[in-house]
Amino acid sequence: HVQLVESGGDSVQAGGSLRLSCVASGNTGNCMGWFRQAPGQGREGIAGFHSQGRTRYTDAVKGRFTISRDSAKNTLYLQMNSLKPEDSVLYYCAATGDGGSCRNYESPREFSYWGQGTQVTVS
Repeated sequence: HVQLVESGGDSVQAGGSLRLSCVASGNTGNCMGWFRQAPGQGREGIAGFHSQGRTRYTDAVKGRFTISRDSAKNTLYLQMNSLKPEDSVLYYCAATGDGGSCRNYESPREFSYWGQGTQVTVS
């Protein structure tokens, strides 16, 4: 069974930085990702991390956000720089579990396991 626990959400000023963490247990599979969700909208995949170290980003965050993983700590990170007010949403980490692929890292359907979410507010 896979468990994911996010932390690091906070309130910051525009232009500031935050680092989100996601501590994982169990077999997370080949791909982990970060999603975000605004009220009343679907989850938007923003970054994917393949177990072999490859990363992918959507245009909305490319150049500002960095996804990384510390295997020794079983922790996935999302370093967020140059934050904008439109980044103010709930952020989730996700894992495919049991294999999986980052090919469709933007699609929530590719991921079987989810954390509880952490709120980021940029003003």
